[in-house]
Amino acid sequence: MADEAPAASSAGAGRLVVLVCTAQVLAQIGAYTWPALLPGFIDRWQLDNSQAGIITSMFYLAYMISVPVLVTLTDRIDPRRVYLFGVGCTVLGHLMFATVADGFWTAAAARTIAGIGWAGSYMTGLKLLADRVDDKLLSRAVTGHAASIGISGALSFMFAGLLADGFGWRGAFAVATGCALAAWLIALLAVPRQQAAPAPAPSGERPALFDFRPVLRNRSAMAYAAAYCIHTWEMSVLRGWGVAFLAFVALRTGTDSGWLGPTVVATAMALLGTWASVAGNELSIRLGRQRLVRLAMAASIVCAAVIGFLGPLSYYLAAGLVMLYGIVIWLDSSSLTAGAAGSAEPARRGATLAVHSMLGYGGGFVGPMVMGWLLDLAGGMSQQAWGWAFLHVAVVMLAARLLFSWLRPRDLAGDSPQTVR
Repeated sequence: MADEAPAASSAGAGRLVVLVCTAQVLAQIGAYTWPALLPGFIDRWQLDNSQAGIITSMFYLAYMISVPVLVTLTDRIDPRRVYLFGVGCTVLGHLMFATVADGFWTAAAARTIAGIGWAGSYMTGLKLLADRVDDKLLSRAVTGHAASIGISGALSFMFAGLLADGFGWRGAFAVATGCALAAWLIALLAVPRQQAAPAPAPSGERPALFDFRPVLRNRSAMAYAAAYCIHTWEMSVLRGWGVAFLAFVALRTGTDSGWLGPTVVATAMALLGTWASVAGNELSIRLGRQRLVRLAMAASIVCAAVIGFLGPLSYYLAAGLVMLYGIVIWLDSSSLTAGAAGSAEPARRGATLAVHSMLGYGGGFVGPMVMGWLLDLAGGMSQQAWGWAFLHVAVVMLAARLLFSWLRPRDLAGDSPQTVR
């Protein structure tokens, strides 16, 4: 039995952060190979937009279903064991694409297994760190973890495009398989086991493992989790459909994008977004976490309302809007997750992160699928279709902003007390 280890020494905690972040980079570097190569798969396998959206969404559905079990288990057993299982599934998902995927069903199965893998490695890696730093350092530890994942996820678009050009799409997935295997070996051989016993609940009794009722009653944690749901909804829409959107605009306008191709723009978008996530967390410490989240939500509503209608007018305008929208989306990413982790009872932190992540990736599942359905409902890819499809994100974000204000979350230790009520 292991969990809730006390805060590690500075040197020990630093080594653990480096190891976990390195493993997360390797596990994540192939994560967006599918959306990066999506236009080619649509043509190669004769997929309609709804089918393409479903394949993209299967990753998030699998994550949403499996994360409550896998992450909650880290309240009782060593997170390292769950992490090894998760990265092992990531290896298998990439390997299936590299060897047997040949259409809708096999691609959906491979994405499903990869989603289970991410459920067992993303928040589990965060849990490894959250249990070992003090409350005042927690926000920055979460941000560092998110930054390593964000940078590798950003590079995965260009990574996939370059590898596919040189070795074919199966070759791109084969390299992703090898990188994920390296992450698994790092966790097995270099990440130490946890030995400490679980922390008791405030009552002195051990909480029931899968009893999520105390988490759902935690208004502050649920405010951040509900906002994270729609945050991941829009993030998954842009990451899942961004390359296809830019490819459509390039074809519609007859633009030779040259060095600024869709996968390069998607990489720049995610890199800028990762920077925005780190900067946003620092701003939330200084301005107040609630204030930062509200501002980011308002900016997201504006971007989602205009990008689909204005982007098709010019490829370079579309590229600029995609990168700007990425910055806006990622601005509150770390702030939301740190808010949930910091609002949790220590003995229920794994369960809280499980609920937070389940709601988040529930949004991630719905978003790309709804996007595909709306494109087909509007008659296929056109300026109006993209406009209305992106507009749905503005509507759901407005609802999320109202809910966030109603739940009235709290700031964290170290945040500025100045908040907007």
